[in-house]
Amino acid sequence: MIFEELFESIAELETAISAAKAAVSKTVPPRHEVLERLESYEKILEQQRALAATLRNHAMRRNWGEVSRHIRIIKALSQMIRDDAIEVVTGVEPRPKPAPAPERLLQ
Repeated sequence: MIFEELFESIAELETAISAAKAAVSKTVPPRHEVLERLESYEKILEQQRALAATLRNHAMRRNWGEVSRHIRIIKALSQMIRDDAIEVVTGVEPRPKPAPAPERLLQ
């Protein structure tokens, strides 16, 4: 049951990403940087699908250490998509690191 829900969640995300790609493709001019990010999400979902299948196999063998490890990896990949998607939606770009203070350069 849990694994079916996991695969359904991945499929739902795939559908949402496809819809987002279609919408962004129609903007004038198309935002290629956003399309590239959406394509990277699709690659991450492929990885998650493979990890979920492996996770299911480990659970069936009661290999709980690997189950835990795979859950952490899947969650981390989801968090990456979430964080990046928030930046895309809000238009936030990663902030450059501040330059060191001039007095520190002389030391």
